[in-house]
Amino acid sequence: MKIISTNLAQPKTILWRGREIQTGIYKEPVEESLLLQKEAVAKDTVIDRKHHGGEFKACYLFSADYYDEWKGFYPNLNWDWGMFGENLTVEGLDENKLCIGDIFKIGTALVQITEPRQPCHKLGIKFGDHKVIKEFIAYGHPGTYVRIIKEGRVKKGDYLELQQKSKSTLSVQQYNQLVNQKEKNLELVKLAVANNSIREEKREKLKKLL
Repeated sequence: MKIISTNLAQPKTILWRGREIQTGIYKEPVEESLLLQKEAVAKDTVIDRKHHGGEFKACYLFSADYYDEWKGFYPNLNWDWGMFGENLTVEGLDENKLCIGDIFKIGTALVQITEPRQPCHKLGIKFGDHKVIKEFIAYGHPGTYVRIIKEGRVKKGDYLELQQKSKSTLSVQQYNQLVNQKEKNLELVKLAVANNSIREEKREKLKKLL
């Protein structure tokens, strides 16, 4: 897995339901390395701190492998890396092979896989069509957030080097399915509840299903 783009955003004001709001989803490629800090990427814009940033969602990674297909879905958009709001665009990222809790070295940083991205209305605004939210969920390749175990710098051309495999077999893809399915797979629920790389409040909600 190779970093092919590092992306940052400046605050952007958009109109949503008759009122102006700010967002950091409009990320664009930068030539500089990114400093991955404990709760956010340095110099990046995170407006909605309830749903973005923080210990378990400090940095967002999305796969470059799916860009061409998405361009086919939305050919009239102005495409560039960072389109999905990711800080790091990664070649070869596969959510079926990444497990929640896997630890990787990227550049001088050490990160841990935590959870898939759940799209919000701001993705719909950026794509100019809110049906993209359901399409993104159904597509099944949501990318992943990471927790920063050791702060460090990441640049284009760096590789994700596996340092420690998770003790859990729960993949990012399986956890994404679990979060979005109405009828919960109890075996996946058990795996999620036992995985402390998932936020405690998420695990507590899932525990009630057992």
